[in-house]
This record gives sequence, structure tokens and C-alpha cells, in this order.
Amino acid sequence: MSNITQYFNCRILQDHNLVWEDLWVRDGIIEDPRELFFKEKTSPQFRVDCNGLIISPGYLDIQLNGVHLEGPFISTEKRGAHPVKYIKSMNGGYQSIIETYGDIKNVCIVTLAPELEQSAEVIKKLTEKNIAVSLGHSMANLMEAEKAVNQGAKLITHLFNAMLPFHHRDPGLVGLLTSHNISGKQIYYGLIADGIHTDPAAIRIAYKANPKGLILITDAIAAMGLKPGTYQLGQQCVTIKNSGAYLAGSNVLAGSIANMAQCVRFFQYASGASLEDVLEMATLHPALLLGVEKNKGTLDYGSDADFILLNDELYVQATYIAGKKVYEAPNLTTEKFLLPAAVSDN
Repeated sequence: MSNITQYFNCRILQDHNLVWEDLWVRDGIIEDPRELFFKEKTSPQFRVDCNGLIISPGYLDIQLNGVHLEGPFISTEKRGAHPVKYIKSMNGGYQSIIETYGDIKNVCIVTLAPELEQSAEVIKKLTEKNIAVSLGHSMANLMEAEKAVNQGAKLITHLFNAMLPFHHRDPGLVGLLTSHNISGKQIYYGLIADGIHTDPAAIRIAYKANPKGLILITDAIAAMGLKPGTYQLGQQCVTIKNSGAYLAGSNVLAGSIANMAQCVRFFQYASGASLEDVLEMATLHPALLLGVEKNKGTLDYGSDADFILLNDELYVQATYIAGKKVYEAPNLTTEKFLLPAAVSDN
């Protein structure tokens, strides 16, 4: 018989609200307690007192979860930390993609600059394969961006970074957040809320303009969590200093060293958004983009029991994958009780 665990005395993120409710888990899946009680006539074997903590779906970082191919089909002018010698054109259309990447069956996202020649063919082909096309590292104007979205693109790579700055006569990729020329499509956009890449004022502008499309990302590199110093990133050297990552000997940002929990907290501080909104930007929104919302990004019945426990300051207290605890903060105050064997009336 499978063990059932009931998490109680907690607030869970459910239907866009934090509600005082219990969470029931069996075999790595979130269960409907009504089914357990009335149909199966069973009870939990374990009960976990969460002492008032928040239970949220586990964070999803679209820069890290799944395969995201960011480059080489980008603008040389907006290449960021990408070495210019590796940047390519798409003059061969979709064949250029295959010749560069090879097998793309496990790819979730491809970032490209929509102003490049043959981008229309590439966007359509990738979309047909259920690969999300993201617009980024680009000099595209708004008209080029709108055309790309109407061809199937649905994401902007790290908004405000590696793109034309907002201009009132042509807002470029940023203008997609409020465009009326994309047939009512929901445009999603990644936002690096690490305190380095995006000013709090810009964070508030994006949040107010299009909250439903906002996806928190880290853009983190392998040096995340390491002390200041110089490290290897691919074939380049990166220096960690002043809480940021830079190409060695320059002020060019080379990704981030923040984790998702830090980005969630900074975004909440900078935007003043509700806890519910902030959490969904790191859970539900990326799940919707990737098309995995039936299993990930929610606490709905039948979804995977991948969740985290948080305090009101949004510090992670515990992490569960498939219902198994894989991380616990040193000061965690939950209690687990083993109950007597459940008695069936059958």
C-alpha cells in the first residue's frame, strides 16, 4: 500500500491565491483528499505540521529547465558575452538550424534575432515542432518583432538586455508587451531580477505593462554561488565582482550569479507585487510557456509533487521533488508525525 502524507497548517498557492488548505501527496503526485476519503476510504500515514509556512510549486527557470539554445543566430551588435566569431546567419533557412544544432528533438526554446534573413521560415518550422521561439540578442524594431510573433514566436529573452533600448517612436522588442498588432497573443518575457541586469524602475514598468507574461529567470552561469574571482565560461574567462559576472577585463555582463530564490525576493521588493503574483511568475507562467502546466508549476490534483516551503520573506525552508525532501533549511520548524495504520470500513 502506498503511503499518503498530509501537509497541514500551511498556506498553499492554489487558483492564484494563497489559501489555508492541506496538501496531500502519494507516490510523488498531489492527490484530491475527497477521492481518498470518500472513494478509497483511506487516511494519511504521515502528517507534517508546516507551522504556517507557504507551500508553492517548485520554481522553474526557463534558462535552465530543459534545453534552451541561445545563439549563434543573433545580432553581432547585441551579442552580449557571445564571442563574435561564432555568430552565424540563417541564410540557409531551417537547414542552417539543423547544420548547426543537429538533433533538436529535446530542445524547448531557441533564441534568435528576428531581423535576420530567413527568420520567418525558421520560426514557422520550430513552432511546428513545438519548440518555443524566443526573440533576443537583437536589433529588431517593433514591426519586425510583431511579424515574428505572428509567425509563431512567443517569448522575449531577458527583457531590456541585449536589445534596442525603448524609444517612444519605436520601442523595439519591449513594445511587444503592449502591442495591439499580435492578434491577441500572450507574449511571454524573461526578466532577470538579480539587482544587476534590470533597474527596479524598469522592473515596475514591465510588471505594470504585462504581468501575465512575466517570467522570472536567473540567467545564471556555472559560477553561481562561488566567491569573487575569475572562472571559465565556455572558452572565455569571467570575473565575479560586485555581485555580478563580467567578461574578464571588461564591464560586459556575462550572465548572472543569482539563484531563483534571490530573484523572486528582489522582484517582490522592487515591484511591490503580491506574493501570489511573484510566485506564479516563477512557477505557473514558465509552465504555461513550456506547455507542462498539467504536471509542473501548480499544486493542482494530479500534478507532480515538486514543491517548496517558504516563509513570508520568501526564503526557501524546504524543497521536495516527487514528494521526497531533498533540501531543508537549518532552522526549519516543521514536524512529521507517523499515524496509526488507517482503518478501512470495507
